[in-house]
Amino acid sequence: MSDKSGAAASGQGENRRAVRCKPVNRQQLMLRSVDVERLVEEDHPVRAIWELIGQRDLSSFYAEIAALEGGAGCPAWDPRVLISLWLYAYSQAVSSARELSELCRYSPAYQWLTGLEVINYHTLSDFRVAHQEALDQLFMEVLAVLSHEGLVDLERTMHDGMKVKACAADKSFRRQATLEEHLGLARQRVMEMGDPCSEEIRDRVAQARQRAVRERQERLELALQELERMQEVQSDAEKQKKVRASTTDPEARVMKHAHGEFAPGYNVQISTDAKAKVIVGVGVSQSGNDAAELIPAVERVEANLGQAPQQMVVDGSFINQQNLVEMEKRKIEVIGPVIDHTSQTAAGLQKRGVAAEFFPEAFVYDEESNGYTCPAGRKLTYQGEEKRAFSLRHRYRARPSDCRACGFQAQCCPGSQARSLVRTEEAAEVRVYREKMETDSAKEIYKQRSAVAEFPHAWIKEKFGLRKFRLRGLAKVRIEALWACLAYNICQWIRLCWRPKQAVAV
Repeated sequence: MSDKSGAAASGQGENRRAVRCKPVNRQQLMLRSVDVERLVEEDHPVRAIWELIGQRDLSSFYAEIAALEGGAGCPAWDPRVLISLWLYAYSQAVSSARELSELCRYSPAYQWLTGLEVINYHTLSDFRVAHQEALDQLFMEVLAVLSHEGLVDLERTMHDGMKVKACAADKSFRRQATLEEHLGLARQRVMEMGDPCSEEIRDRVAQARQRAVRERQERLELALQELERMQEVQSDAEKQKKVRASTTDPEARVMKHAHGEFAPGYNVQISTDAKAKVIVGVGVSQSGNDAAELIPAVERVEANLGQAPQQMVVDGSFINQQNLVEMEKRKIEVIGPVIDHTSQTAAGLQKRGVAAEFFPEAFVYDEESNGYTCPAGRKLTYQGEEKRAFSLRHRYRARPSDCRACGFQAQCCPGSQARSLVRTEEAAEVRVYREKMETDSAKEIYKQRSAVAEFPHAWIKEKFGLRKFRLRGLAKVRIEALWACLAYNICQWIRLCWRPKQAVAV
């Protein structure tokens, strides 16, 4: 019984007629009508991007178009279309011009934007990097829209940096001698290939090869220039010899990324308004350290919105005396952690072999004589002072004869003839900051930092997939970061303003 049922179910029974299925004919040609306007639904985000960009002043983008009415030349693509394409592409984790060009062939949203036309990837790639000032202006105009909608007030701004990998490999970094050798070979190769304008060179492949060789020569020359700049910063001659630059992206720097990984990258500095997590400032730095990035961040926010933030909330990498003093001059309140320099000093002393009983806290300061007394009763006298940028360092030292005669020399100053101490006088602004951060209200504000400052970082890296830049060079990397941040702000406008209005209208 079961065997007969199985045969019937599989269509192999003797009395069962053969099944009939609809065939797939992939050789046929079809002619269809396409209603472009109905390719995407009414609440699709691509419509919101098109609407928002169309209401902005794009005259700076149009000013560079050479094709004019009544004149010769092929019509140019409308900048509004190209801007909308790139903004929507970045919001969908697409950063390749070739991929974007292919999406225009079959993806409904991209087809809707272009009216079923396909845009060459060279046009898309060139447009992305050709309008830096105009893009800055567009970023500010979108910020003005968000501010008008009540999403920005600058009462509290969170600032943080995130490392994004450069379009360069670890093995592309070379020292000066190797760079000079490769540059010599590249120049020789260019000379051998002849004049690029020669009539003999007609083949597109040959022209592409020539262009690649010339670009390599330019990158090597730029790498040597960057190497010289980095060597100027290094005071030690041995360290100067070890400095390396990338032959792929000379302006990239090796930085520490997530999970302790070291790789070529750039430091993207993002300022986020706390009210609706809108990005109000973006910059790109070659420095792996955030210490000098706070003041430029404040200046970018002020340039974008015409006013400085009232309060900046940052992590410990931005807290130093110079920043605190400068922010006090600008009347901007700083909220952040209190850095315990004592623990850092203790770690250094332990590394040198100094016992805990002879740490600086164990030495007694006498204000009247301006000197110290060590735990063994020896005197440390005043030796002088050293001025730093925003602090004053007072140096004290014991007499070598006293330390040699002391039975605790091995625990107090191992490897040194005499024990010395440094007393640092902090600026008044630093003392005020420490007192403020001891209050409960300041601690509560600081607890909100990560939820706001790291929100756009996660959005850009996870949703937009911008973990590695597509472009090379500091100027172009900044443009790419600006495209991503502009797309992020428009996504927030769609989420918080446009969609709710669409729902009400329906």
